[in-house]
Amino acid sequence: MKLPVLVGISTLAITTVLAGLAIAQSSGPVQSLRGADIEQSLPADTVHKQLEGRIARNYRQQPPLIPHSISQYQMDKRTNQCLSCHDWTVAGERGAPTLSMTHYLDREGNQLDTVAGTRWFCNQCHVPQANAPELVGNSFQPSNAVR
Repeated sequence: MKLPVLVGISTLAITTVLAGLAIAQSSGPVQSLRGADIEQSLPADTVHKQLEGRIARNYRQQPPLIPHSISQYQMDKRTNQCLSCHDWTVAGERGAPTLSMTHYLDREGNQLDTVAGTRWFCNQCHVPQANAPELVGNSFQPSNAVR
């Protein structure tokens, strides 16, 4: 009883693999996002202008986007240059938005005086924006934008 089932499953698997290979070969070479073969050298993309200024959020609970360049910011396990303006101790005098108090909670919910280690690398959630073209199509429709 087991042998016919095993033969059937093997036949189905081989047929599926062969059909997939036939489809892959008939569709032509794989197209890259940069529009060239992997061996082909292309000139470097033009530098896209960093968008400056506050950007509206597209959905509720979206982390705020970074409204300035961070290309020269140092952010490693010892230094976080974002905190030189956005930490609660200096934000008022620097005219920068203060970090949410959730950034000062540890995993157990205890209030800390410094930014929690789980919130140390800002660009895990917060990203700068540039006027670069989309690499792939996007049909996202924002909900009521919130600032």
